[in-house]
Amino acid sequence: MSERETAQVLDSLDDPSVLGLRNRVMLEILWSSGIRRMELRQLRRGDIDVERGAVVVNQGKGHKDRVVPIGERALGWLTRYLVQVRPQLAAQYDSGYLFISQKGRSLSPGHLTHIAAKAIRQQARLDKPGACHLFRHSMATQMLDNGADIRHIQAMLGHEKLNTTQVYTRVAIKQLKQVHSQTHPAEREHPAFSEADNHTEASKSRSGRASGEPDTEPTLPRTGQPDRPR
Repeated sequence: MSERETAQVLDSLDDPSVLGLRNRVMLEILWSSGIRRMELRQLRRGDIDVERGAVVVNQGKGHKDRVVPIGERALGWLTRYLVQVRPQLAAQYDSGYLFISQKGRSLSPGHLTHIAAKAIRQQARLDKPGACHLFRHSMATQMLDNGADIRHIQAMLGHEKLNTTQVYTRVAIKQLKQVHSQTHPAEREHPAFSEADNHTEASKSRSGRASGEPDTEPTLPRTGQPDRPR
């Protein structure tokens, strides 16, 4: 998702109920930190370091721990959840997990997927595949687009190998290519190939007149499309 689309999804979660606020906070955390669905599910209250603005991911993928920063915006929502929402959910039973159900228990992976997918496609009305992972993917590509070093993204995502993270750079370059084609003067003012084609045809015409050949030549059909980044 683009930054605008991500904001559209989060802003669509305007339900002030206990569960509505909980769902908003979970998606804010997913976007801010880029943690995985299972990592979000396994967070416990003690894993949040409000003073440092970080979340401790214990036994993430590959059974490795890491510390991931979360922004002030997400921290604000999380603080509200801890003060106003979670105590109500844990009134009868407290499993110790950060995000819990109405019965105080941990949320299933399928439930988290349902919440994220509903927010994206039903509430924000975006035609986008994916659910929880889409927020992780969006965080990485958006930060790269805004100048983040890929090794910092690698550390946040918990990738052991850099080439796993580099898939996000290809998406970022695609976005950059789109911006270039929409904003560069040569792209905005002239249709594709027109400037080069006109120059080529003019050269052929001058060459033909100089050699006594006809001005026109059979036009060969142009096949294929210009190569695009994948």
